[in-house]
Order: sequence, then C-alpha cells, then structure tokens
Amino acid sequence: MAEIKIHPSWKDKLEPEFTKPYMAHLRQFLVQEKQKGKVIFPRGDQIFAAFDMTPFDQVKVVILGQDPYHGPGQAHGLCFSVQDGVMFPPSLKNIFKELKSDLGVGSPESGRLSRWAEQGVLLLNSVLSVEQGLAASHQGKGWEEFTDNVIRRLNDEKEGLVFVLWGSYAQKKGAFIDRKKHLVIESPHPSPLSAHRGFFGTKPFSRINGYLESRGKNPIDWSL
Repeated sequence: MAEIKIHPSWKDKLEPEFTKPYMAHLRQFLVQEKQKGKVIFPRGDQIFAAFDMTPFDQVKVVILGQDPYHGPGQAHGLCFSVQDGVMFPPSLKNIFKELKSDLGVGSPESGRLSRWAEQGVLLLNSVLSVEQGLAASHQGKGWEEFTDNVIRRLNDEKEGLVFVLWGSYAQKKGAFIDRKKHLVIESPHPSPLSAHRGFFGTKPFSRINGYLESRGKNPIDWSL
C-alpha cells in the first residue's frame, strides 16, 4: 500500500477513505502478510490501477468484478484483465466469445483490457488484492467498504452511467444503484460454471453502446 498510483480526480474523491480506521487495519493486514513471506497480487503499484487509468470525470461504464486473479503474472489492477502474454482465464475467454457474438469483434491476441479502461470503462474489483493461489483470501479485510464507497460516489455524483453486474456477488453489491439515473445490466457470471445459464446471448456490449449513444456520448470501441 506504500506506492499508491491513483489519478488526481479520484484522489480528491477518495482521500477521506484513506484516513478511516478500516483502511489502517487493511494496510496493517497487507504489511503483515508480506512480512510472513506471502506473495500478494497485484503488485503494490498496480493495486489502484483502475483508478489511475480511468479518471472519475471520464467514467462512462463500470464493470464490477470480485477479486483479482491469483495466478502469477495475471492480475494488474483491472478486473477480468490479464497482462500481455498470459493465457486467457476461462471467464475472460467467455467475455470475448460474447463480444464476438454480439458485435463481431474477433478474439484479441492479448487479454489486457487497458484500452477499455482508457475509454472510460472502470474495471473495478470489489476486493483489490489476493494471496497467490488462494482465491478470495483478502475478502472481509476492508476492501469491500472502500469499493462500496467508490460505487456510491459514482451513483450519487454522476448520471447516465452503465453498471455491468455479472453474477450474484456483483448484483448484491450493486443493489443500491439508482436505476432511474443509470442503466444496470445484470446477467449470470461469465465463468464456465454459470455462463451457459444466461450470460451468453445477453449482448451487453451493444446495449452499453446503444445507451451511451442515446445520451449523446461516444460509444466504446471494444476491439483490443
């Protein structure tokens, strides 16, 4: 947590969070885990990458994930995204399959979703760190409170956003979003366990772009 790289527009909004007791506990937890020799993903300067790459004023779409990938070389601070040269995890493969079916966009060479982030797609995990090899190992340590506050800020202070909630975890977390002000797209999660129960065929990418265009905003170019 020592090296925080975060866009100034987010720093202004989230500064109060960094002084709250839960964040002090979270910081202490991460320091202790590292002292025990545990490997934490993503690396420290990438934990807040989503906030560095997508300034608050430019957010148009929020895709909500759960926690970072826990394999070496995968997580770099954007949900569902992996670093260049890394095999696509199953959920990401299914996202690309649906993208092809929806908009005809072919499968990219890299699973790095930075290009989406740079166009205003906030790729937000609910929990921003994880121990190598142990999914959900940093849940319940404070990150959820931080990211709830992020969603609340976006919900309250902006209008006409698209919130993409894949799976029951994301849907519960986003239950308070004001659907009169924003478009909320919900479906089963793209993971192989649930994708065939209603993720495929939902056409989220064309629905996002249709909504943005209806509000006079530029659509997202989903090609990578």
